Amino acid sequence: MTLRDKLRIIIFEADTKAGRRFDVSLIVLILLSVVTVMLDSVPRINAQYGQQLYYAEWFFTLLFTTEYLIRLWCIEHSWSYAKSFYGIVDLLSVLPTYVSLWLPGAQFFLAIRVLRVLRVFRVLRMVRYVGEAELIAQALAASRRKIIVFIASVLALMVIFGSLMYVIEGGSNPAFASIPHSIYWAVTTMTTVGYGDITPTTPLGQSLASFIMIMGYGIIAVPTGIVTLELNEANRRQANTRTCSDCAAEGHSREASYCWRCGAALYQRSRDRQPDNEDVTG
Repeated sequence: MTLRDKLRIIIFEADTKAGRRFDVSLIVLILLSVVTVMLDSVPRINAQYGQQLYYAEWFFTLLFTTEYLIRLWCIEHSWSYAKSFYGIVDLLSVLPTYVSLWLPGAQFFLAIRVLRVLRVFRVLRMVRYVGEAELIAQALAASRRKIIVFIASVLALMVIFGSLMYVIEGGSNPAFASIPHSIYWAVTTMTTVGYGDITPTTPLGQSLASFIMIMGYGIIAVPTGIVTLELNEANRRQANTRTCSDCAAEGHSREASYCWRCGAALYQRSRDRQPDNEDVTG
Protein backbone atom coordinates (compact mmCIF):
# COMPACT_ATOMS: atom_id res chain seq x y z
CA MET A 1 0.00 0.00 0.00
CA THR A 2 1.03 3.56 -0.60
CA LEU A 3 1.38 6.01 2.28
CA ARG A 4 -1.84 7.66 1.11
CA ASP A 5 -3.77 4.39 1.39
CA LYS A 6 -2.32 3.62 4.82
CA LEU A 7 -3.26 7.04 6.16
CA ARG A 8 -6.75 6.75 4.68
CA ILE A 9 -7.32 3.44 6.46
CA ILE A 10 -6.03 4.80 9.77
CA ILE A 11 -8.03 8.03 9.60
CA PHE A 12 -11.30 6.88 8.05
CA GLU A 13 -11.57 3.19 8.96
CA ALA A 14 -12.37 2.52 12.61
CA ASP A 15 -12.19 -1.28 12.48
CA THR A 16 -8.40 -1.52 12.75
CA LYS A 17 -6.24 -1.14 15.86
CA ALA A 18 -4.44 1.89 14.42
CA GLY A 19 -7.77 3.43 13.42
CA ARG A 20 -9.22 2.95 16.89
CA ARG A 21 -6.14 4.46 18.52
CA PHE A 22 -6.32 7.42 16.16
CA ASP A 23 -10.01 7.98 16.94
CA VAL A 24 -9.49 7.81 20.70
CA SER A 25 -6.54 10.19 20.54
CA LEU A 26 -8.50 12.65 18.43
CA ILE A 27 -11.46 12.57 20.81
CA VAL A 28 -9.14 13.40 23.72
CA LEU A 29 -7.60 16.30 21.78
CA ILE A 30 -11.03 17.65 20.82
CA LEU A 31 -12.18 17.60 24.44
CA LEU A 32 -8.98 19.30 25.62
CA SER A 33 -9.34 22.02 22.98
CA VAL A 34 -12.96 22.71 23.97
CA VAL A 35 -11.96 22.88 27.65
CA THR A 36 -9.23 25.36 26.67
CA VAL A 37 -11.76 27.64 24.97
CA MET A 38 -14.10 27.44 27.98
CA LEU A 39 -11.34 28.23 30.47
CA ASP A 40 -10.22 31.16 28.32
CA SER A 41 -13.67 32.71 28.73
CA VAL A 42 -13.32 32.85 32.54
CA PRO A 43 -11.86 36.31 33.37
CA ARG A 44 -9.92 35.18 36.46
CA ILE A 45 -8.31 32.25 34.65
CA ASN A 46 -7.66 34.30 31.54
CA ALA A 47 -5.91 36.99 33.55
CA GLN A 48 -3.57 34.45 35.15
CA TYR A 49 -3.06 31.90 32.37
CA GLY A 50 -4.10 33.81 29.26
CA GLN A 51 -0.75 33.44 27.52
CA GLN A 52 -0.57 29.70 28.14
CA LEU A 53 -4.13 29.23 26.91
CA TYR A 54 -3.30 31.26 23.81
CA TYR A 55 -0.37 28.98 22.99
CA ALA A 56 -2.48 25.90 23.70
CA GLU A 57 -5.19 27.16 21.35
CA TRP A 58 -2.71 27.63 18.53
CA PHE A 59 -1.27 24.20 19.19
CA PHE A 60 -4.68 22.59 18.80
CA THR A 61 -5.48 24.74 15.76
CA LEU A 62 -2.30 23.76 13.92
CA LEU A 63 -2.80 20.12 14.88
CA PHE A 64 -6.39 20.03 13.62
CA THR A 65 -5.42 21.95 10.49
CA THR A 66 -2.80 19.33 9.66
CA GLU A 67 -5.30 16.56 10.29
CA TYR A 68 -7.89 18.29 8.07
CA LEU A 69 -5.43 18.69 5.20
CA ILE A 70 -4.37 15.04 5.50
CA ARG A 71 -8.02 14.01 5.30
CA LEU A 72 -8.43 15.98 2.09
CA TRP A 73 -5.24 14.47 0.67
CA CYS A 74 -6.25 10.87 1.45
CA ILE A 75 -9.61 11.05 -0.35
CA GLU A 76 -9.84 10.75 -4.13
CA HIS A 77 -12.56 13.41 -4.39
CA SER A 78 -11.49 15.84 -1.69
CA TRP A 79 -14.17 18.41 -2.61
CA SER A 80 -16.92 15.89 -1.82
CA TYR A 81 -15.54 15.51 1.68
CA ALA A 82 -14.90 19.25 2.10
CA LYS A 83 -18.57 20.10 1.47
CA SER A 84 -19.95 17.23 3.55
CA PHE A 85 -21.23 17.76 7.11
CA TYR A 86 -18.06 16.46 8.74
CA GLY A 87 -15.85 18.40 6.32
CA ILE A 88 -17.62 21.67 7.15
CA VAL A 89 -17.39 20.96 10.88
CA ASP A 90 -13.67 20.21 10.52
CA LEU A 91 -13.18 23.54 8.74
CA LEU A 92 -15.21 25.49 11.31
CA SER A 93 -13.10 23.98 14.08
CA VAL A 94 -9.95 25.73 12.82
CA LEU A 95 -11.17 28.69 10.74
CA PRO A 96 -12.10 31.08 13.61
CA THR A 97 -8.55 31.09 14.96
CA TYR A 98 -7.12 32.18 11.62
CA VAL A 99 -9.87 34.73 10.94
CA SER A 100 -9.21 36.36 14.31
CA LEU A 101 -5.73 37.32 13.06
CA TRP A 102 -7.35 39.74 10.59
CA LEU A 103 -9.60 41.33 13.21
CA PRO A 104 -7.23 43.07 15.64
CA GLY A 105 -8.14 46.00 17.82
CA ALA A 106 -10.55 46.73 20.65
CA GLN A 107 -13.33 47.77 18.27
CA PHE A 108 -13.51 44.19 17.01
CA PHE A 109 -13.48 42.59 20.45
CA LEU A 110 -17.06 41.37 20.15
CA ALA A 111 -16.39 39.77 16.75
CA ILE A 112 -13.26 38.08 18.09
CA ARG A 113 -15.22 36.75 21.06
CA VAL A 114 -17.78 35.24 18.69
CA LEU A 115 -15.01 33.59 16.70
CA ARG A 116 -13.47 32.19 19.86
CA VAL A 117 -16.79 30.73 20.97
CA LEU A 118 -17.28 29.16 17.54
CA ARG A 119 -14.33 26.91 18.31
CA VAL A 120 -16.54 24.81 20.54
CA PHE A 121 -17.93 23.39 17.29
CA ARG A 122 -15.03 21.00 17.57
CA VAL A 123 -17.14 18.99 19.96
CA LEU A 124 -19.39 18.13 16.99
CA ARG A 125 -16.49 16.26 15.47
CA MET A 126 -16.96 13.55 18.08
CA VAL A 127 -20.26 12.58 16.45
CA ARG A 128 -18.44 10.61 13.78
CA TYR A 129 -16.83 8.41 16.43
CA VAL A 130 -20.12 7.28 17.95
CA GLY A 131 -21.11 4.06 16.22
CA GLU A 132 -24.84 4.69 16.56
CA ALA A 133 -24.69 8.27 15.26
CA GLU A 134 -25.27 7.17 11.68
CA LEU A 135 -28.35 5.17 12.70
CA ILE A 136 -29.81 8.20 14.48
CA ALA A 137 -29.09 10.40 11.46
CA GLN A 138 -30.81 7.91 9.15
CA ALA A 139 -33.84 7.70 11.46
CA LEU A 140 -34.19 11.49 11.65
CA ALA A 141 -33.84 11.84 7.89
CA ALA A 142 -36.43 9.13 7.23
CA SER A 143 -38.94 10.65 9.66
CA ARG A 144 -38.48 14.32 8.72
CA ARG A 145 -41.68 14.54 6.65
CA LYS A 146 -43.80 13.00 9.38
CA ILE A 147 -42.24 15.30 11.96
CA ILE A 148 -42.82 18.36 9.74
CA VAL A 149 -46.50 17.44 9.37
CA PHE A 150 -46.73 16.86 13.11
CA ILE A 151 -45.13 20.23 13.93
CA ALA A 152 -47.43 22.01 11.48
CA SER A 153 -50.44 20.40 13.16
CA VAL A 154 -49.21 21.41 16.61
CA LEU A 155 -48.64 24.99 15.46
CA ALA A 156 -52.20 25.10 14.12
CA LEU A 157 -53.53 23.83 17.46
CA MET A 158 -51.54 26.47 19.32
CA VAL A 159 -53.00 29.23 17.17
CA ILE A 160 -56.52 27.86 17.75
CA PHE A 161 -56.09 27.46 21.51
CA GLY A 162 -54.41 30.86 21.81
CA SER A 163 -57.27 32.52 19.96
CA LEU A 164 -59.85 30.75 22.13
CA MET A 165 -58.07 31.83 25.29
CA TYR A 166 -57.98 35.41 24.01
CA VAL A 167 -61.74 35.29 23.52
CA ILE A 168 -62.27 33.79 26.99
CA GLU A 169 -59.75 35.79 29.03
CA GLY A 170 -59.11 38.87 26.92
CA GLY A 171 -61.83 41.02 28.42
CA SER A 172 -61.03 40.38 32.10
CA ASN A 173 -57.37 39.38 32.17
CA PRO A 174 -54.80 41.98 31.00
CA ALA A 175 -52.20 39.23 30.51
CA PHE A 176 -54.16 38.01 27.48
CA ALA A 177 -54.15 41.42 25.86
CA SER A 178 -53.68 40.11 22.31
CA ILE A 179 -53.78 36.93 20.31
CA PRO A 180 -49.94 36.74 20.03
CA HIS A 181 -49.69 36.89 23.84
CA SER A 182 -52.31 34.18 24.09
CA ILE A 183 -50.48 32.01 21.56
CA TYR A 184 -47.30 32.42 23.61
CA TRP A 185 -49.24 31.16 26.63
CA ALA A 186 -50.55 28.21 24.58
CA VAL A 187 -47.01 27.30 23.50
CA THR A 188 -45.63 27.29 27.06
CA THR A 189 -48.65 25.38 28.32
CA MET A 190 -48.83 22.74 25.61
CA THR A 191 -45.10 22.05 25.86
CA THR A 192 -45.54 21.66 29.67
CA VAL A 193 -42.95 24.39 30.31
CA GLY A 194 -45.36 26.63 32.19
CA TYR A 195 -43.38 29.74 33.11
CA GLY A 196 -46.31 31.09 35.10
CA ASP A 197 -45.97 34.65 33.80
CA ILE A 198 -49.42 34.39 32.15
CA THR A 199 -52.20 32.47 33.89
CA PRO A 200 -55.96 32.23 33.25
CA THR A 201 -58.31 33.44 35.98
CA THR A 202 -61.80 32.52 34.76
CA PRO A 203 -63.24 29.02 35.35
CA LEU A 204 -63.68 28.44 31.62
CA GLY A 205 -60.12 29.57 30.91
CA GLN A 206 -58.73 27.30 33.63
CA SER A 207 -60.72 24.37 32.23
CA LEU A 208 -59.29 24.98 28.76
CA ALA A 209 -55.81 25.28 30.26
CA SER A 210 -56.22 21.91 32.01
CA PHE A 211 -57.27 20.30 28.74
CA ILE A 212 -54.26 21.77 26.92
CA MET A 213 -51.87 20.56 29.65
CA ILE A 214 -53.17 16.99 29.43
CA MET A 215 -52.99 17.12 25.64
CA GLY A 216 -49.41 18.34 25.89
CA TYR A 217 -48.22 15.12 27.50
CA GLY A 218 -49.62 13.10 24.60
CA ILE A 219 -48.20 15.45 22.00
CA ILE A 220 -44.68 15.15 23.41
CA ALA A 221 -44.76 11.36 22.92
CA VAL A 222 -45.69 11.50 19.22
CA PRO A 223 -42.31 12.55 17.69
CA THR A 224 -40.55 10.11 20.01
CA GLY A 225 -42.64 7.28 18.62
CA ILE A 226 -42.02 8.40 15.02
CA VAL A 227 -38.24 8.51 15.46
CA THR A 228 -38.20 5.24 17.42
CA LEU A 229 -40.03 3.45 14.60
CA GLU A 230 -37.57 4.72 12.02
CA LEU A 231 -34.66 3.95 14.34
CA ASN A 232 -35.76 0.33 14.59
CA GLU A 233 -36.00 0.18 10.81
CA ALA A 234 -32.53 1.69 10.42
CA ASN A 235 -31.16 -0.72 12.98
CA ARG A 236 -32.65 -3.59 10.98
CA ARG A 237 -30.69 -2.37 7.98
CA GLN A 238 -27.53 -2.18 10.09
CA ALA A 239 -24.93 -0.25 8.14
CA ASN A 240 -21.47 -1.64 7.54
CA THR A 241 -18.34 0.19 8.63
CA ARG A 242 -16.84 0.61 5.17
CA THR A 243 -15.83 4.19 4.35
CA CYS A 244 -15.78 5.24 0.70
CA SER A 245 -12.20 5.77 -0.43
CA ASP A 246 -13.26 8.48 -2.88
CA CYS A 247 -15.52 10.81 -0.86
CA ALA A 248 -15.32 9.43 2.74
CA ALA A 249 -19.06 8.78 2.89
CA GLU A 250 -20.25 6.44 5.63
CA GLY A 251 -23.51 4.69 6.50
CA HIS A 252 -23.68 2.19 3.64
CA SER A 253 -26.14 -0.67 3.95
CA ARG A 254 -24.81 -4.10 4.78
CA GLU A 255 -25.20 -5.43 1.24
CA ALA A 256 -23.96 -2.27 -0.53
CA SER A 257 -21.12 -2.64 -3.04
CA TYR A 258 -21.10 0.97 -4.22
CA CYS A 259 -21.04 4.29 -2.41
CA TRP A 260 -24.46 5.88 -1.94
CA ARG A 261 -22.99 9.37 -2.48
CA CYS A 262 -20.54 9.15 -5.39
CA GLY A 263 -21.13 5.64 -6.77
CA ALA A 264 -17.54 4.46 -6.33
CA ALA A 265 -16.93 0.77 -5.66
CA LEU A 266 -16.54 0.18 -1.93
CA TYR A 267 -14.39 -2.91 -2.25
CA GLN A 268 -12.20 -2.00 -5.18
CA ARG A 269 -9.22 -1.78 -2.83
CA SER A 270 -10.04 -4.68 -0.57
CA ARG A 271 -6.64 -6.18 -1.30
CA ASP A 272 -5.07 -3.09 0.28
CA ARG A 273 -7.11 -3.30 3.43
CA GLN A 274 -5.64 -4.97 6.48
CA PRO A 275 -7.68 -7.61 8.38
CA ASP A 276 -9.73 -6.30 11.31
CA ASN A 277 -7.48 -7.87 13.91
CA GLU A 278 -4.23 -6.54 12.47
CA ASP A 279 -2.56 -3.24 12.97
CA VAL A 280 -1.72 -0.76 10.22
CA THR A 281 1.79 0.51 10.47
CA GLY A 282 3.71 2.95 8.39
